[in-house]
Amino acid sequence: MKVREIMTSNVECLGPESSLKEIAQEMKSLDVGFIPICENDRLVGTVTDRDIVIRHVADGRDVNTTQVREIMSREIIYAFEEDDVKTVAERMREKDVRRILILDENKRLVGVVSIGDISKVEEKVSGKTLHDIAEAA
Repeated sequence: MKVREIMTSNVECLGPESSLKEIAQEMKSLDVGFIPICENDRLVGTVTDRDIVIRHVADGRDVNTTQVREIMSREIIYAFEEDDVKTVAERMREKDVRRILILDENKRLVGVVSIGDISKVEEKVSGKTLHDIAEAA
């Protein structure tokens, strides 16, 4: 099964100049803990709710003036929409992530896949992936 068949395709992307307050409000509105960061139609990073807390709140910085570029993760972990679900699960396990961005052949963001998405179709694979990620945490 191809990952494009299980991915969430309506992914919101915000710019690196966005304030942390804007990012947090978007996360709340969408009920997500992860936002891709795009600039000039290209993926440049990601921000999680954990990034906001650990890299920002813990340092006592201002959520209204701090731009997301100051705390975003610049390492972009991704897979391609034509990749097999098992391959994507393995990549998630290797990188110790609970969600992965999905790109098209032109490296444009087209979706996101979570462990939950994989678990719905690949019980054995997702169990191993989740176990390995949980152990690393």
